Amino acid sequence: MDHATEKSVLGDFHDASFDHFGVNSRFFRKDGKLMVETDGADGKLAEFEVKYTFGIAPLQQYLVEFPDGRIQALPLAWDSRPTAVGGQRWFHLYADEHIGHDDILHWTKLNQNWNFMCAECHSTGIRKNYDAAGDRFATGWAEISVGCEACHGMGSRHLAWAGARRSWWPFGREEDPEKGLVVRFDEREGVSWTPDAATGLPTRSSPPLALRKEVETCGLCHARRSQFSEDWMPGSFLSDTHHVSALDRSLFHADGQMRDMEETYNYAPFKQSRMFAHGVTCSDCHDPHSATLRAPQDGVCGQCHAPQRYETAAHRHHDESNAPLACASCHMPARTYMVIDQRHDHSFRIPRPDLSTKLGTPNACNDCHKDKSAEWAAAAVGGWFGPNRKGFQNYAEAFNAAWTEQADAEKLLSAVARDPAASPFVHASALAELNAYLSGANVELARSGLADRDPMVRIGALDMLEGAPADELWPIISPLLSDPVGDVRLRAVSLLASVPTASQPAADRARFDQAAAEFIAAQRLNADRPEGRSALGSFFAKRGMGAAAEGEYRAALRLSPGFAPAAVNLADLYRALGRDLDGEQVLRAVVKASPEDAGLRYALGLTLIRLGRSDDAFDELRQAAILAPDQAQYAFAYAVALHSTGRRDDAIAMLETSLERHPNDRDTLLALATFNRDARNFAAALGYAKRLLSLVPNDPNILRLTEDLRRAHSPE
Repeated sequence: MDHATEKSVLGDFHDASFDHFGVNSRFFRKDGKLMVETDGADGKLAEFEVKYTFGIAPLQQYLVEFPDGRIQALPLAWDSRPTAVGGQRWFHLYADEHIGHDDILHWTKLNQNWNFMCAECHSTGIRKNYDAAGDRFATGWAEISVGCEACHGMGSRHLAWAGARRSWWPFGREEDPEKGLVVRFDEREGVSWTPDAATGLPTRSSPPLALRKEVETCGLCHARRSQFSEDWMPGSFLSDTHHVSALDRSLFHADGQMRDMEETYNYAPFKQSRMFAHGVTCSDCHDPHSATLRAPQDGVCGQCHAPQRYETAAHRHHDESNAPLACASCHMPARTYMVIDQRHDHSFRIPRPDLSTKLGTPNACNDCHKDKSAEWAAAAVGGWFGPNRKGFQNYAEAFNAAWTEQADAEKLLSAVARDPAASPFVHASALAELNAYLSGANVELARSGLADRDPMVRIGALDMLEGAPADELWPIISPLLSDPVGDVRLRAVSLLASVPTASQPAADRARFDQAAAEFIAAQRLNADRPEGRSALGSFFAKRGMGAAAEGEYRAALRLSPGFAPAAVNLADLYRALGRDLDGEQVLRAVVKASPEDAGLRYALGLTLIRLGRSDDAFDELRQAAILAPDQAQYAFAYAVALHSTGRRDDAIAMLETSLERHPNDRDTLLALATFNRDARNFAAALGYAKRLLSLVPNDPNILRLTEDLRRAHSPE
């Protein structure tokens, strides 16, 4: 980040213009200032001063400051690449989308706000300083760009050490090995790698530590995460001050590769890699101060991987003279973000076109051979290297099973969670996914995860337990209220929040109160975001603080009138208070702002049912089922509503259609079994009951239903 000056600005501000979906933006100079004329918050053209630059290559963005302290990122950026490769031009970051002034992605709205979205990683010593009462920012920094303290932490002790050293040097006074620094990044010191002549692969001389100081520090900016504390310390777990995104279907493919449209940065892919598992760290490949590779091109891989073995046609199976490849071509496929910014996947995986044929995941072969099929690529790779292509990342089928609701999802996820070869990052993700399958048979996985040395695994185990009765969880979760890592404490206290103070063991109350205060402070830090206000509202609701919860939900909706979670939670709070009419009013207002949100329609439908207005409720539930056919619960609710008014055949037809998309949804199968039973279609009912029993073989209620249907279908 830099102040916008003639020296720092790379873009053309000589009365240049750019058209995007009917908005003609102009870049010019006025009274010695760099200006842009573009659509403002009301959709009308207005002039804005460009106060700051953001980035250098391959693009540069520009920031506008508003009187209330908000700094917003313009959607128009300068392509700073050479003209020969398409650069030296203005372009829109949402090139193929019309982003109107009422869109959450408009440059004047929350999701383009520098104070929250960008500042921490592009400047040093950021303090957001948001005033919730006045809805204003007074954000400041120690250094406008990325300086030494961004990675090394507070430098005052280092300066004191340097000053003292000058005063006594060279009189032999004992040297401080820490040089006054907060942390020493010494993970490469004393480490050697010995190549194996048979495999060409290196072996590390000592096992890596649980806390990888470099990786966690680099992850501060190179991870998909959200901040809940400004008290980060270099060399500590990133989870101490940030919530890190695990494998999630919206961000990753089932095999852990990053999706094209969702930037995951390099922390998550790298922590999935064999490199990370064996102790490779960021500075083995990158020089952290020059931001260059340790060696040019394939030379950085050749530091450890014998070039004579891998830089050959025998390994690459390509004609080097015709199509020269780099190691990264196959093992670090690139994805493009922000239109022109290519990022290499750091999971260092082998190409798996065989997975592409089964799961639809991308692969490096077809990134180049776009005219060929994944089957063609899989056959070629199988012919070169044999049929066993498991590689290091072997969890794709488990996550795909969970994300597509397959019957064996719980079994596959449990195997991943138990796999000692899988990375802690993947263990954490598998545990979180197991939340949908939590049972007495697999709860030991959560218990084991709670004791793991990696904080992300402990968080994943807590995620797995969400929804279980809090009073039953207290004995196993309460020790984590004083966990050394911040995000573990916050997750633990949020799960236990519904346990009344009077029911808490006296010995645990002080720890609970301290963790609760920390949770509240974390959300207050993000009081400028509807997510923070809504999370705090939910916490207060669990604590029985209805008025405080209502205030937070209302604040979230003031910040973002279309923020569905706050509206749904507020309506649920009103339901508990017997105020469904108020809940309807809230939901209708937010549906008006976000008419395509199926969750809002679903919540409104349930509210209308409680109010006895079935016809209106049917309309909303039908809309929810149409808008989100991937959500089985919406179709189920609509079918139940139909059945309740005597439209049994319509309800069964609705459920049968939903079952085609969700073949293992238990609620759908149970409803089909009981609805067909009521219609005396005993053969069909028995078939659905048997399918359900195969999913929950030990459920006494399903066993009883199945036996009853067998007798009804074949009476003695």
